[in-house]
Parts: sequence; C-alpha cells; structure tokens
Amino acid sequence: MIAIERGQAPLIVSIPHAGTEIPDDIAPDLISLERARHDADLYIDKLYAFAGGMGATIFRTTISRTVIDMNRDPSGASLYPGMATTGLCPLTTFGGDPLWREGREPDEAEIARRRALYFEPYHKALHAEINRLCAIHPRVVVYEAHSIRSHVPMLFDGELPQFNIGTNSGAACAPELAEAVAGQCSASQVVDGRFKGGWTTRHYGQPEKGVHAIQMELAMRTYLDEAAPAWDEARAEPCKTILRHVLAAALEFAEGRQ
Repeated sequence: MIAIERGQAPLIVSIPHAGTEIPDDIAPDLISLERARHDADLYIDKLYAFAGGMGATIFRTTISRTVIDMNRDPSGASLYPGMATTGLCPLTTFGGDPLWREGREPDEAEIARRRALYFEPYHKALHAEINRLCAIHPRVVVYEAHSIRSHVPMLFDGELPQFNIGTNSGAACAPELAEAVAGQCSASQVVDGRFKGGWTTRHYGQPEKGVHAIQMELAMRTYLDEAAPAWDEARAEPCKTILRHVLAAALEFAEGRQ
C-alpha cells in the first residue's frame, strides 16, 4: 500500500496518484475497474524512478485515487472553491462519468473507514519521512509529482501547459525554489496557474520551518502518447532529462548551493 525508497538527500519525491490497486472489498461497488483507474497519474513512478539514484526518497501509494485521494483535504473541503474538482473519495471521473454503482457510493461511514485505513497511515508515514530528513538537514524539499491529460474540459479550458508548478501562491515554499524549478522547464509552463498545489503541498509546505513543498503537474503529452498511453522509454526520455535538471535544482536549493 505504501512504498518507500529511502534516501539521505534533503528531497522527497511524493507520488500519491500513480497507484491502480482496488481492494477486493471495494471493487464490486465500482461500475468499471478500467474507469476507476482512468484518472491515475500514468507511469509517474516509472518517470521519476531515477530520483533514487540522486539520493532522493521516493514515497508513493499503490492504492488508486478512486478508493481515496491522498492529496485531498481529509475534511472534505474543496481545494479550489467555486471550481470543478474531485473529492476525497471521488464520485466521478475527471470527465464527469460516475464511478460507483447506483446506491453503492461511499457514504460518510465508508469515507471515515477509508480515511482511517488508507489516508491516515499514508500521511503518518510521509510525516515521519519529512521528520527523518529534517533531523539531518536544515532544509527539505517535498516535491509532489503528478500528471494529467492535456485536455480535461471539466477542470480547465483548452490545452494545459506542459509543466504546471504549484506553490500555493507562494505560501508553500521559498520563491527561490519555484524560480529554480521553473528555470529548468520549457517555455510551455506556468507557476500557480490552474494547479496551485494539492493538500500535501499546502499542508506540509512550511518554509519558515525549513520544509519547502512544491507540486509539478505534467501534461501527459510531455512524456507519452495520450491517444495510446503505453509506457515508452524512448518517448519519455526527453521529459526525464528535464526532470533530472528540475530535481537537481531542487537539491541545490535544499543544500544551499544555489
């Protein structure tokens, strides 16, 4: 459920949405397992696998975001008031298609059960990893790794830029980190655009305490063919090259080498 590749560098690559596992007790309530896995951040774990070689800690869940979204406010409050989004236990896909059989949608008791079973252990473990690294480094970067299809009309108009950097409008990290990360990306980028950072970025980003959180939401076309989204190492390599520079810049910031 929780997979951790521990490193000693002051960098955590957090991957909350690449999981596709659906527990056996939940699967019968779903309309379709394929639909339930449709909005996963496809192959993000493969895309950032190189980070372990840089000394980073790679932290991820194998559980599908359809079961419970590790990057949403556990209270159920919207991260983007007034805008379309999905909740802690999503009822629909990003395209608006229902996920659950009629009458089998998760109710308050079921959401509380999943929160206790999956969400709370995940964040307890993530918090422990942050504390572990804070004990040996004055600054730690929590880098939230995400991706989404380039066109999602329910969530945004038109085509999403390739690199979408979120800092909770500057509250989650020092501006130097955002500038360093953005400086490594292509011209197709935006900082604090449609995606300002999810709950993890907003909750853990406390730069005054030495924890700097930043989210990278990649448009999937940056590393795969969205029409036939199979993993292709050669197709992904140009994006991986940029991301190596992005994480190197984050490490330089954390280590005070800028």
